Amino acid sequence: MNAQAKVEACPVLDAAPWPARATVLACRLLDGEVLASVENVIEEVPVALVYNGISHAVMLASPADLEDFALGFSLSEGILQTPGELYDCEVVHGASGIEVRLDIATERMFGLKERRRNLAGRTGCGLCGVDSLDAAVRTPAPVAPRSAVRASAIQRALTELGTWQPLHRATGAAHAAAWADNEGKLQLVREDVGRHNALDKLAGALATRRINPATGFALVTSRASYEMVQKAASAGIGVLAAISAPTAYAVRVADAAHVTLIGLARPGRLTAYTHPDQLIGT
Repeated sequence: MNAQAKVEACPVLDAAPWPARATVLACRLLDGEVLASVENVIEEVPVALVYNGISHAVMLASPADLEDFALGFSLSEGILQTPGELYDCEVVHGASGIEVRLDIATERMFGLKERRRNLAGRTGCGLCGVDSLDAAVRTPAPVAPRSAVRASAIQRALTELGTWQPLHRATGAAHAAAWADNEGKLQLVREDVGRHNALDKLAGALATRRINPATGFALVTSRASYEMVQKAASAGIGVLAAISAPTAYAVRVADAAHVTLIGLARPGRLTAYTHPDQLIGT
């Protein structure tokens, strides 16, 4: 089996996987009346990413599309340089959480061990296990030039997005990261309780399906922080649209990475904060 085939074959081993949502008893106050109700709430599950038998990180995430999440996280965090360096992946459900067991290239595992060894015994800054300000911020390489995107395509994707978010419709608590082609037609949507996780899932799905990032743009239902821009640029995404505003740091990183960063993307309006030449106003 070749490496790409192994990336696409990530079986869930447990017969009773964690659900993406649960039901709870609650009370609703409606026009002064207290009513008993049954509510759908989103699940938030500890997910351990285990590389070649060594646990590297535990994230709180929605228990869906975890193969995409593991690959996207590995690429955006620089653990892997290419999707083909992931040889196998298993999702194992347990009583207290989920393990995603990844078999990666020896060279990449050596680099991961070196990173862990350099951090051992140090007092970290608390951001993703790093121990200095320089290590906390990885500047992504500039994204390759691409053709411009029409504002009308972004508006079309915004209009379609709600129908592609079943978890959010059921719980009201899921972020989405969507991929649309250059005409604004949605191709992929990934949901998660965490906005970073949703974007990692989308990046993993794009890599697994070998979708050229120059053929479309990403849309996220959150603000555009530095991490969101960094993850998008690492995936080669040249246009990132967010429904909320960006941070100043995100704008600086997007400008340096040649990413067209769009914020406050709502029906009938949007704001391009960087590289507006990649956006056609009709």
